[in-house]
Amino acid sequence: MVELIPLLMFGVICLVLLAGFPVAFSLAGTALIFAGLGIVTNTFESSFLGAIPNRLYGDMTNMTLVAVPLFVFMGVLLEKSNLAQDLLSNMAEIIGGFRGSLAISVIIVGALIAASTGIVGATVIAMGLISLPIMLSRNYDQSLAAGTICATGTLGQIIPPSIALVILGDVLSASYQQSQLSIGNFSARTVSVGDLFMGAIVPGLILVFCYAAYVAIRAYISPSMAPAQEVKIVKNRWKILITSLLPPFVLITSVLGSILLGIATPTEAAGVGAFGGLLLALSKSSLTWRNLKEAVEATTEITAMVFMILLGSSIFSLVFRGFGGDDLITSIFTQLPGGAFGAVLVVMIIIFLLGFILDFIQITLVVVPIVGPALLMLGIDPIWLGIMIAINLQTSFLTPPFGFALFYLRGVAPDALPTQAIYRGVVPFILIQIALLITLAIFPELVTALPNAVYG
Repeated sequence: MVELIPLLMFGVICLVLLAGFPVAFSLAGTALIFAGLGIVTNTFESSFLGAIPNRLYGDMTNMTLVAVPLFVFMGVLLEKSNLAQDLLSNMAEIIGGFRGSLAISVIIVGALIAASTGIVGATVIAMGLISLPIMLSRNYDQSLAAGTICATGTLGQIIPPSIALVILGDVLSASYQQSQLSIGNFSARTVSVGDLFMGAIVPGLILVFCYAAYVAIRAYISPSMAPAQEVKIVKNRWKILITSLLPPFVLITSVLGSILLGIATPTEAAGVGAFGGLLLALSKSSLTWRNLKEAVEATTEITAMVFMILLGSSIFSLVFRGFGGDDLITSIFTQLPGGAFGAVLVVMIIIFLLGFILDFIQITLVVVPIVGPALLMLGIDPIWLGIMIAINLQTSFLTPPFGFALFYLRGVAPDALPTQAIYRGVVPFILIQIALLITLAIFPELVTALPNAVYG
């Protein structure tokens, strides 16, 4: 029975989180309670608790994670500068008035906004407030409009530079090092956030293309669902392109490009992005002292939440290891039918279900450190695993009835939009993402080829 204590810990923390208690304090509190009971019953070595200060200090001095508040600040600034609204209106004018053009504009703009904010909730809410009324006023089908916005909002999970990928990359790097040390490989290469960014480019572009293709095909099969708009004669098309579309695109590509080319670390690039976002907001004359204050407060709140969860998860994973949780998970995975494939499939199902009740930060900082080392010891590529987890979470955030993206859109959508329409609208996009997961499982080179070609 003692060997099953790690599983009991995991079950208890899931129940505590379902009860609505704060995540960070629930993780640390549950771990310390189990550790105390283990010390009393001589099933836990108290020396593990002595490692807590060093582990927390390591988390606090992790330079990679400094990129989190900087990327958040960049995203919030771009949101406050009404960038999405300008992008949407200008993009719709530039690409023309064919059937589904407005929805395709939403997808393209949403992808840019998702790349800049990296937060699912912020993107869905912003696009819901801006684009949903426009799409409904132009007689777009309710389910198609809602599904397009929800699916586009979740692109922040996979399109770099993504906060989700920054956090996931740091966790997977530690898990990979731990797994290699466990099998006696003391000279393993490191896994960086840049690796994960590079691996996410092809899957992210595939998703955007598939979303747009689905909308275009659906619009031509059923013209009433996405009617064509009156084509306007757009004067100074190049001026609109340069003044409205080029600056945010240059900002995002410069941040991402500096990381991928090895010119800057993620933290340095995030600093450039935050400064560039500030300049972009100032150039639009939409940045007031109130907006700046709100951006700083939002950044502080999100950053504090991330790091408190990180500290709580560090304590939880330390106690989990002290009870032999790593060995237990490894033994379970090695005994599963199907070998590495069976282990990955089980983990993906668990993460998908947890995505209904936990957000990506909680899953990344709680679940991945537990299962990551065991999976990577089976020879699984860490970059491929990271992208699969990110897309899996993206899919769970869309899946009715508990998907977070659905809740976000429901909160800002008008009462005239039925909840059933939102549910119906996301189904095709869920199928697209599941098809992508299957494709990446069959052809992992779609993820690994680019990082291997660039970084060797």
